[in-house]
Order: sequence, then C-alpha cells, then structure tokens
Amino acid sequence: MIRLSAMSAIAFALAVGPALGQVSTVELDAISIPDKVETSIGTLEFFDGVPKDTTIAAVYDNLDRMRGMEVFLDNVGAVSMYSVRTGLADAGSKGANKIAIFEQLLNSQTLVVTANTSTLYAYTYTDLATDGPTVIEVPPAMLGFLDDAWQRFVGNMGVTGPDKGKGGKYLVVPLGFTGDIPDGYYLLKPSTNRNFMFLRGSIKNGLKPAVENITSKLKVYPLKDAENPAATEFVNMSNKPFNTVFSSDFSYFENLNEVIQEEPIDAISPEVRGAIASIGIIKGKPFAPDDRMKKLLTEAATLGDATSRVITYHPRIEGVRIYPDDPKSVWSTAFANKNTSFEADGIMGLDARVLYYFNAGGVTPAMAATRAGEGSDYGLAVLDSNQQPFDGSKTYRLHLPKDVPVNDFWAVTLYDTQTRSQLQTGQPFPTIGSQTDGMTRNADGSYDLFFAPEAPAGKEGNWLQTVPGKSWFTILRMYGPLEPWIDKTWRPGEIEPVK
Repeated sequence: MIRLSAMSAIAFALAVGPALGQVSTVELDAISIPDKVETSIGTLEFFDGVPKDTTIAAVYDNLDRMRGMEVFLDNVGAVSMYSVRTGLADAGSKGANKIAIFEQLLNSQTLVVTANTSTLYAYTYTDLATDGPTVIEVPPAMLGFLDDAWQRFVGNMGVTGPDKGKGGKYLVVPLGFTGDIPDGYYLLKPSTNRNFMFLRGSIKNGLKPAVENITSKLKVYPLKDAENPAATEFVNMSNKPFNTVFSSDFSYFENLNEVIQEEPIDAISPEVRGAIASIGIIKGKPFAPDDRMKKLLTEAATLGDATSRVITYHPRIEGVRIYPDDPKSVWSTAFANKNTSFEADGIMGLDARVLYYFNAGGVTPAMAATRAGEGSDYGLAVLDSNQQPFDGSKTYRLHLPKDVPVNDFWAVTLYDTQTRSQLQTGQPFPTIGSQTDGMTRNADGSYDLFFAPEAPAGKEGNWLQTVPGKSWFTILRMYGPLEPWIDKTWRPGEIEPVK
C-alpha cells in the first residue's frame, strides 16, 4: 500500500507538472504578493505570502479604521436624528406630547442644521415602543412629514399629505403591528420606534395666528388614550441656546449604539448591521471598545467628518450644480438630481446621502418637487465666485437681477461652516430678503446684497454681518418659485469679493 501510494503521487505529479508550467509569470504575479509592499499605511512585509506580525497589526488597524469611517458616513442620518431628539429633550421637549415650537421663530442661538428664520417650526418624536400606536392630529395649512430613526421618509402630512392642507388625524403604528386599526385615520407605518415629526407653518398672515393654529389644534397622544388623551404641551424653544447637531468624535459611535439598542433589528439590512457590528456595536450587547479601538474610531470619526466636508465643498457627483453648463458657477442643490431617497437604478448614492444629511435635517420628496408658485426651492453657495472659501473678514456682493421669480418671498441666510447652523453675529436672525424692512432696490429693480463684518456705507438694509477669522456659506430660499427660476432663465449672480 505504501509503495502504491508513492507511485500514485509520482503519477499525479507527472500529470499536473506540465499544466503548472503553462501558467505564465504574469498570471502568477497577479495572484501573488511580494515579500515587501509599500502602501499608504506603511511597508507591509510577508514571507511567501504569509503576513508578518507588524503587517498583521497595521492591516487590522487600517481595516477597523476604514470600517469605522464607512459606518460614520453611512449612518449620519440616524445619528443626526438622535442628536435632534436628545437636544430637544435636554431643552424641555421630552415625550411625544411635548411639542417643541419656536414661537418667536428660530434664531442663531439654537444650533440646528440649516434651519431658516422665515417660517414657524414645530417638532416632536414618537416613542412607539412605549406608547404603541400614536395619533397625530395635524392642524390645517401645515407643511409636514414623518421620518424614521434613520431619517428615511415615511409620509407627508399637511398640504403635501393626504389631508391636502385641511388638517386631519394620522395614526403612526409600530413595525409588525397586528392590532385593529380604527377608521378615520391616515396611516403611517415606519420601521422604527423613534420617528421625527416635522411641521412648518407659514407666517404670511402674521406670526401670532400661525402659533395659535398649532397650539390650539396640534395634538399627539397614544391611540389607547384616544377617549381621554392627556393635554398636548408646547415648549417654546425660541431664544434658547442648545445644540441639536451631531458630534464628529468618538461619541458619534456611542450615539449610534444608543440608536441600535432602541430600534428594531429589522429596521436596517443585515449588510448594514454587519458593518456596524464589525466595530463592536451589536444589539443587546454592551459597546465597550478597548483603548486601541477607541483611538481608531476617533480617527475614523475625524476622517468621516473630513470626508463629509470635502463632499460638501467640492462634490464630484453629478446632479449637484444648479448651472452645470457654467463651470464657474458654485450654486448647488442639497439633493443631487433632486432625489430625496438617494437611490436610483437600484444603486444607493452614498455621496449624495452624505451631502444632504451632513448639512440638513428631515427628508421629504416635497422638498425637491418644485412646482411653479408652490412650496419652496433652494440654492446653496458654499464658495465665492473664484471658488474659494468665504472669508469673514472680507466684503462680498451678491447681485439678484430684477423680478426675482417668487410667488411668496425670497430670503438669503448665512450659516456657520463648522456647525452648519445659522451664523452667530450681532444679527440674531442672519437673514435678509424681500420681507426685510429697509431693503433697497437698485434703479433697475435688481438687488445688491452685501456680506461683511461692517455694513458698506448706505447699504445697511442690504447687509448681513460676517465674522473675521471665520468662514460662512449661504442659502437662497425661493418661496413659491416661478417658472423663470425653475427653467433657469433667471439666475442669481455669483457671490463676488468686493475690492
């Protein structure tokens, strides 16, 4: 038997020898790794393909850091929603029936990503795990929506919802709910427990009646208490200094862990769960990274933050520039290709998703469904006409041609490039526009707006203050945009340095 085995081995070697000889050096090189390789993470060393100890450590560090950065970028929507919820709770709006409302509008004291100063906001969060199915009685004439804990759109309410602006009762039911659903409700079925309710009211007929419309008619309560619901409370958040912007350090991952522990496991796919689990965040288990992993995740958060900012200021994806045929124009949109789901042709737009969630909060298709004379549309300018960052110590001019095409009004607001919230200056509401008292037009009906530390002489009504040593960016909001804006026959000038 031994002799037979030896003979068989010889026969096998003879049989395969010529076949191995037919594999080219090029092919062998393609499937092999050299004993020493220079890479961006250092020199990697192997013994005939087997990694040495220093290489093992370097590669695992890179893998964990890389996965941490991917988890950061892919879950900005979730951590942002968590930060809004906890920020509101810390400021006094904790519980679904405690509505955060900005009765004197939202100004720069409150850190909220790219919020405006021109409309009335009301926010709350459902807690379906505690309250069960939850009723939201929406007042008339509202714009609103519900997003889930990953900031994914669930449904519209108000003017763009099924109540068509007449007001109505919405019922938010938990994932997998099998109980009876009574008649008379518009149904919303999110995949998560903590869901963000966003309502916005127009103040064109005055701020006081807009506030009263909400405080007298908005009600939120568990369905089980529908016969005798507790009173809905309203917490005025205006002029309160608090933060709702997500962090970009190690605590980002601690906050993501809180979301994972709170929400149903099926709210995200196995692929996403696997990525999150690879850095130690697993539902039902403590998140307890060692010192090495904390260091790597801190670096990952920094890289995720840096990547988000590069995508914001120098996007390389298509569909972001409003005037793509003009390479010198920096005017852009927050939604690439006006796609609020970020998915097209079966492909998730990873950079498009980061671009929006890093700089804004709350998603509804209504934000991108531009209809002449209705709703609103937006243009962002994050760089000047020379495609350089804005410098708060310098003076800039924005020219708006005559007949700004809006049915309602237009407004320009300045934002802080660090917080993406309203720029904090001596002007608590850093906005000017067609509703601004003292705004002056040029002789031909056009406008010149100025951004500088101090107002140019005679231009005080057309001026927004900037801060030396800081940058800024701006959003032009068009409320009720008309055809010349939509078809781009009217367009704003680029924001130019004034010499």
